[in-house]
Amino acid sequence: PPLYTAGTSAKPGDLVEPDRFPVFTAGRGGQYTYHGPGQRVAYVMLNLNTRGRDVRCFVRQLEDWVIAALAEFNVKGEIRDGRVGVWVQRPERPPGPTGEVPEDKIAAIGVKLRRWVSFHGLSINVEPDLSHFSGIIPCGIRDHGVTSLVDLGLPVTMEDVDNALRRGFERVFSAPSGGACDEGSLSFQPK
Repeated sequence: PPLYTAGTSAKPGDLVEPDRFPVFTAGRGGQYTYHGPGQRVAYVMLNLNTRGRDVRCFVRQLEDWVIAALAEFNVKGEIRDGRVGVWVQRPERPPGPTGEVPEDKIAAIGVKLRRWVSFHGLSINVEPDLSHFSGIIPCGIRDHGVTSLVDLGLPVTMEDVDNALRRGFERVFSAPSGGACDEGSLSFQPK
């Protein structure tokens, strides 16, 4: 059922409608997010002791994993400095106040590590009721919206997304470097 989760950085003022859905405090990083029908939630449990003990690298790999999966549907997912998650540009909408192309978040990431083993993970919006996000300031970001694959005009099923995630996981997390990150190898480039 629909619910909101509060990560370790959640700010009370970002819970706009506290009585709309149940709110669960989660031990993951991040702020408030929505979870409900129409999202693919993936919990990633990896031992980062064998992958370089680099939290930023791991989060970037999760973003790259989503970007790889989205690329299979001809959706260009992007990352933004200072904002965790995956974003898509919306050029069909009017430009922002300074002329920038509007963008929406399509995937959220929130993780926790215990003894360098990862918990929690990510959610990709496949076909959720996007109005459910209005009860929170998603991930504390007020200047951008949220979208889904179906909102982008793609009749994608959960099975389609699952298959794309399976293929993308192999490409991103089985890199020749053993999953290690450096400044030159952080971003997945679809073939």
